[in-house]
Amino acid sequence: MANKVTMQQIADYLNVSKFAVSKALSGKPGVSAETREKIVSVATQLGYFAGQKLKAPSSSLSGDKSSERQTRDTVILLVPNVRYQTRDSFFWGKILDGITMELEEREIGTMMITEQFKNHFSQFINPSSIRGIIGVGQITSQMLLEIRSLGIPFVLVDHEDPLIPSDTLFMNNMECMRRVTNYLIGCGHRKLQFVGNTHYSRSFLDRFLGYCSMLEEHGLMQEQESALLTFEGNNRSEMTEALELIVKKMVQEAALPTAFICANDSIAICIMTVLAKLNVAVPGKCSVVGFDNIEDAAWSKPTLSTVDVQKEAFGRRAVEMLLRRLEHPSSPQEKILLSGDFVMRESTASSMTQA
Repeated sequence: MANKVTMQQIADYLNVSKFAVSKALSGKPGVSAETREKIVSVATQLGYFAGQKLKAPSSSLSGDKSSERQTRDTVILLVPNVRYQTRDSFFWGKILDGITMELEEREIGTMMITEQFKNHFSQFINPSSIRGIIGVGQITSQMLLEIRSLGIPFVLVDHEDPLIPSDTLFMNNMECMRRVTNYLIGCGHRKLQFVGNTHYSRSFLDRFLGYCSMLEEHGLMQEQESALLTFEGNNRSEMTEALELIVKKMVQEAALPTAFICANDSIAICIMTVLAKLNVAVPGKCSVVGFDNIEDAAWSKPTLSTVDVQKEAFGRRAVEMLLRRLEHPSSPQEKILLSGDFVMRESTASSMTQA
């Protein structure tokens, strides 16, 4: 459409009220999840979001330290506070440290909010004093809609919403996992299994897709154990318990792979715990690889091979991304991928040396 898309046009397209459209696009309650998804999907297709302009930044956000302290802008760090996505996480905590350090060095105020405030977000903050939001981890569509309706620029770290356009920052998950998979295949491994719930995050899915694409390039049949892609657990104890049932069955059926490629280090450590309990030597009979290079990866027994994510630098880059958006509000939205290095430790070995 050449002209600006209106809420009434969206309402007419779906045969719903303009009031329902307004509620859905502002992230407010009052419409069902199914109706909200339809409205947002149609709004995206018709170009409703593309026609919206975000607020221009104030001078201090570019790092102007001559501004008086009481006029400093504030950036909100929005954290889901679910499962491992918390301030205390070995992974997410380091990213948040990087964000806060970069903001402090630029003398920009910081406020951290968890999604427990999602039903009162607009009442909890003063939008006129907030110049940007950095969402860390998986933020709900409803929350993102409310943020957008408030006119606050935002960037997302390790998450993107297919219906709500924004700047996003990820590790180059597919390429990093392709590199890991290629290395293991080069070491003679042909019986491989990916471990990680692909519904948990976009990063987990991208890592699985990178793994699959390298198998395909080498002409290897993918005989993936589906249960390893759907298991759940809110902590390592619960994940270990869930994985033990799956891996024990694989051992009993003589279907154990020569290598497990895990979506993150915590899962890899759980896999090694299970293998030790089942008397499967790592890497003597089975290699294990993780992702993220959290501190526990270097302390585990055996030490864990993994992909190094420079977590504090990741957080600092998110701030730079937000500042660029604030300085150039009309520029094309960006998806930035950061590279990572494969760190080889004791948990991997050539399949030729495995008994």
